[in-house]
Amino acid sequence: MSFSVQLGLLFALATAFTSILGFLLKHRGAGQAPPIEARRPIRTSLALFRARDYTIGIIVATGSWGLHVAALALAPISLVQSVIAGGLVLLTVIADRLFGFQVTRREWIGVALTAAGLAFLAATMNGTADEAHSDYEAAVLAAYAGGAFLLGVVAALNDGRLAPGIGLAASAGLIWGASDVSIKALSDHTGEGFVGVMTHPLAPWIALLSAVGLVVSAKSLQDGKAVPVIAVTSAAANVCTIASGPIVFGEPMPDEPLALAVRVLAFALVIGAAALTPPPIRAAEGEDPDPLPPRVAHETV
Repeated sequence: MSFSVQLGLLFALATAFTSILGFLLKHRGAGQAPPIEARRPIRTSLALFRARDYTIGIIVATGSWGLHVAALALAPISLVQSVIAGGLVLLTVIADRLFGFQVTRREWIGVALTAAGLAFLAATMNGTADEAHSDYEAAVLAAYAGGAFLLGVVAALNDGRLAPGIGLAASAGLIWGASDVSIKALSDHTGEGFVGVMTHPLAPWIALLSAVGLVVSAKSLQDGKAVPVIAVTSAAANVCTIASGPIVFGEPMPDEPLALAVRVLAFALVIGAAALTPPPIRAAEGEDPDPLPPRVAHETV
């Protein structure tokens, strides 16, 4: 593994922690602000910044985005996203210990299975760690990123059929996944200098995806519970970006049938775990379907 790839994976690990922290801060702040309205998305989204926690969360998330961009520029996208997604297991720990959320057993299991599935994906990434793998075909990129965006729109439109906020969470993840894939492609043009990168056609596309994803994500954080919403957003984004490695950027697939089967099963595990993580609708209405045993306070004699 080259030094640049190792450095990229270190940035990815930092991204995993800071993104979760930013998500939880934004969730707490979003609950303190007026609801985002579909008819006035810009004005009502800007009102979120009146909540201190949300603003701090955005600052943390912006720093996390910078680390993510650096990671994508240095390492293969599938490895970067596997490290970030593996860090998803930190979500329940941070939410439970630092933010005081009541995390259910179902949520612990769902997040743990997501992390395990992505760890299996990482284990089958042989031959991808020798370079950044940022070459792409414009037509393939357009079809893939455009398709992910359209799937995100479909998920948002079907939000009412799922637990509150879950459809929007999947939508935000897919839209941000399309943005991450485009950022990876844009990193192939860094040799053109700052002006060349900023004037590339991908730059405004990335800005649009980032902005739309931010609004959709904020609405999902207002409507849903923290752990399932964040887990589904992360899982959708990571599955989208990891799959782009071999499809868009030509990362090699396993040659051995067993390794290929493990990778396919890992994807299935991630998707199944994401479906397990959201609690039933009745849980969002105030009932906890599978609570963890209450913590017993230690009495002093």
